[in-house]
Amino acid sequence: MNAHLQPSGSAYFLSAETQKPERHTLSVLVDNEPGILARIVGLFAARGYNIDSLTVSETEHEKHLSRITVVTVATPKVLLQIKLQLERLVPVHKVYDLTADGKALERELALVKVAGTGDQRVETLRLADAFRAQVVDATTESFVFEVTGKPSKIDSFIALMVPLGLVEVVRTGLAAISRGAEGM
Repeated sequence: MNAHLQPSGSAYFLSAETQKPERHTLSVLVDNEPGILARIVGLFAARGYNIDSLTVSETEHEKHLSRITVVTVATPKVLLQIKLQLERLVPVHKVYDLTADGKALERELALVKVAGTGDQRVETLRLADAFRAQVVDATTESFVFEVTGKPSKIDSFIALMVPLGLVEVVRTGLAAISRGAEGM
């Protein structure tokens, strides 16, 4: 005897009806108050949603508002559920799907430490120049570069640094904003 699960409102019962997961960048405008970040991250964790990138900053000091930028991968149905659940949180003023709008600018910053000597140092500097990476620290054995741009640019730079002596990488997470004269 086959038992069939009945679909419910839970994301765990959403069928895979040929919907492919997509990467989306959400911008969430919230009151800048203690615990709001924990509540938003808890919402994702409790429901099994993954966060690929997360950045937070106060954006309107006099209004005590912060912007949380969340990058997640989800099917359209799950994404809709994420947005609806975020909108239900009391200190959330607005949830904006920058990916759906299609006109977003996305940038990230990374600090990349590379160790090497001789010809490797010369090649490291040549590639850093090609990527417009800035040297923010230099010793006789290593460099620390600051590189900004789209995540794919940073990924490419890091991949090229691996054979040249990549030591470590620190990334800020994605910062995103919509184009045009309209605000959030």
